[in-house]
Amino acid sequence: MISQAINHVSFCVPELEPALRFYRDILGFEPIARPSMGIDGAWLQAGSAQIHLIVAPAGADVGTAPGRTNPLANHTAFAIDDYLKTRDQLVSNGLAVLEAGAERGQMWVSDPAGNVIEFISARR
Repeated sequence: MISQAINHVSFCVPELEPALRFYRDILGFEPIARPSMGIDGAWLQAGSAQIHLIVAPAGADVGTAPGRTNPLANHTAFAIDDYLKTRDQLVSNGLAVLEAGAERGQMWVSDPAGNVIEFISARR
């Protein structure tokens, strides 16, 4: 095996502040130092991995997010300890949650840029 773990996941976003409100304020990831790269963005710690938010320059082709929350789309899954608490927190923050149900332990939301995010019970 080449890799031992995921180091980071990058998300291109059109605007930094809405993305920070989602990843920092709603999901609770902690901002960490980011070197100057000549492009706006932010890094956050998510357990043992990092989330890198990159503000896409105007006209850059970074692909297209799905038009709705779709579990078949490319997505990143975060392990959670409490399905119902996580769902309630997401809903209380105004997010539309697509659920597979507590028994399956999976749910999905879209971030402000349309990136699909899955939450999965850690025991799965």
